[in-house]
Amino acid sequence: MAVATEHPLVGVIMGSKSDWDTMRHTSETLSRFGVPHESRVASAHRTPGLVREYTEAAEGRGIQVIIAGAGGAAHLAGVIAAHTILPILGVPIESQALKGMDSLLSTVQMPGGIPVGTLAIGKAGAINAALLAVAILGVSRPELRDKLRAFRAEQASKILVEKLE
Repeated sequence: MAVATEHPLVGVIMGSKSDWDTMRHTSETLSRFGVPHESRVASAHRTPGLVREYTEAAEGRGIQVIIAGAGGAAHLAGVIAAHTILPILGVPIESQALKGMDSLLSTVQMPGGIPVGTLAIGKAGAINAALLAVAILGVSRPELRDKLRAFRAEQASKILVEKLE
């Protein structure tokens, strides 16, 4: 999996190709907001050199936020956070054995000094990671803040028109 847009601001990294079922929601949400991003597979355990190389080069290539999704032992976000000062957002992927609780605990339980902003397990976390990246980028990009405000208003209007039968 290596999907990229020109001059990406966000790196979307997943531990295996099977994580794309969840992480595609991150990519789709970033695309909805017009945020240039790239998506690729790099495993903290199977390709640690690739993870380190990618992470250490990310800031110099213009990446401003990295979103890492992994299941099971789910050390990807933490390993990435150890190699950069960029904001790292972790998405725990739902696993067969423990329904993603293993992924959640592996992602969220970081030692003090190496932060990973951890989101919910699965699709909701993948979407929210993208929205949080948009908010982070929006600090210096008014057009993204405006898009995020419009998105929130759209969400509210959908609730207001729902009727119970």
